[in-house]
Amino acid sequence: LPGVPADPPGCRTGWGEAVAAAAGALQAGGLVAVPTDTVYGVACLAQDSAAVRGIYSLKGRNGDKPLAICLGDVERLYRYCHVDVPDELLRDLLPGPVTLVLRRSEELNKDLNPFTSLVGVRIPNHPFMRDLARACSGPLALTSANISSQGSTLTVSEFQDLWPQLSLIIDGGPIGDIQSPECRLGSTVVDLSVAGKFSIIRPGCALTPTVEILRQKYGLEPESS
Repeated sequence: LPGVPADPPGCRTGWGEAVAAAAGALQAGGLVAVPTDTVYGVACLAQDSAAVRGIYSLKGRNGDKPLAICLGDVERLYRYCHVDVPDELLRDLLPGPVTLVLRRSEELNKDLNPFTSLVGVRIPNHPFMRDLARACSGPLALTSANISSQGSTLTVSEFQDLWPQLSLIIDGGPIGDIQSPECRLGSTVVDLSVAGKFSIIRPGCALTPTVEILRQKYGLEPESS
């Protein structure tokens, strides 16, 4: 299975080819392994119900565990979510290693997480992922590149068992420090669906700065669990 190296932005030829190849594979209904700012992920088009089912099958994942959506820019978030926080707050946290859980809009595929009125949104602080999201018409569905309940992956060789079911693998090299357990935590997941409140769903790798911004700068109160 061919892996396409994602060269850094300075080397535009390979970079543009990798973005185009990944976008083409996604538009054709495929599953693509991608580097993000936290761990390796698997992406498909969120509006493609068959591809979404394919991600659950790939991961052996319980059907009631939600998938996040991935966008290239904060402006696009308003189309798929109802937002009860200032735009500046979104921009203080995104792009970055944070998943914001918001109320979903009617625009989002009803087959994506049909069991919940909420959706997690990621804008990874990774130039390849942002370029790829911009190259696709709708949002991407994004999950970690691993079998459910197994550890997150920081290199493409760590999810070799998934390769046969992927249309394309984008090799962005090792992510973070592969020796460090903290690097495998994934994004910090925070629910902002209730006005004036926040609740941490998963501490992840950016907990302290995220809570500091929400509490000190915007005065949001933690929801009592």
